[in-house]
Amino acid sequence: MSTRKFFSEELSRLRHDILAMATRVEENLGKALSALRTGNADLAKEVRADDAEVDALQHKIEDDAAIIIATQQPVARDLREMVTIFRLTSNIERIGDHAVHLARAAKKLAKGGDALCRAQENLERMAEIGQKMIRAAISAFMNQDAQAAREAAAMDNEIDEEHKKLTEDVLKQMKKNSDIVKSALQILHTSNQLERLGDHITNICEAVIYMIEGKHEELNE
Repeated sequence: MSTRKFFSEELSRLRHDILAMATRVEENLGKALSALRTGNADLAKEVRADDAEVDALQHKIEDDAAIIIATQQPVARDLREMVTIFRLTSNIERIGDHAVHLARAAKKLAKGGDALCRAQENLERMAEIGQKMIRAAISAFMNQDAQAAREAAAMDNEIDEEHKKLTEDVLKQMKKNSDIVKSALQILHTSNQLERLGDHITNICEAVIYMIEGKHEELNE
């Protein structure tokens, strides 16, 4: 087997593992969203358990990538992709952590009462957009499509808008009713986590653009 063919096959395997890792995180985010809507504690436990698999995939991908860099010494476009893989695994793992937080918070948020119902709807929309974003971002990576990465990152503006509306509404509700302060703080913290989730997906999109075009582009400043 030629050196180039071996490198191409190993790179293809790494891409497949990245897709598997991102798919698991997207699924976990979906489970966390369902737990938020239903208060299902079992779903929340599944997300926490599945996150261990995400962490294991991260370690495997990064170990394999390090070996390829050491043994194959890629240059130019190939080296940029190897660097991008490390950036992707780090951000995907962090997105998984935010999904775990949402799952953990789901049961507590279910006790928030009607006063915070609208805020929970904002959280649900943020999680839904996050699912679409990560799916689109990884598709851009797999298809080597810089414009698709830009379009995926643009969805973060929708998450930011939901976060802004939620924050304003919850602060108003807290002023009117001090009894909801504990639940309101939980919602605000969870909203912050989902806002950061969108930022991590934007980081992925920026990394994909760097890989393809060789330039650092700040998205959604």
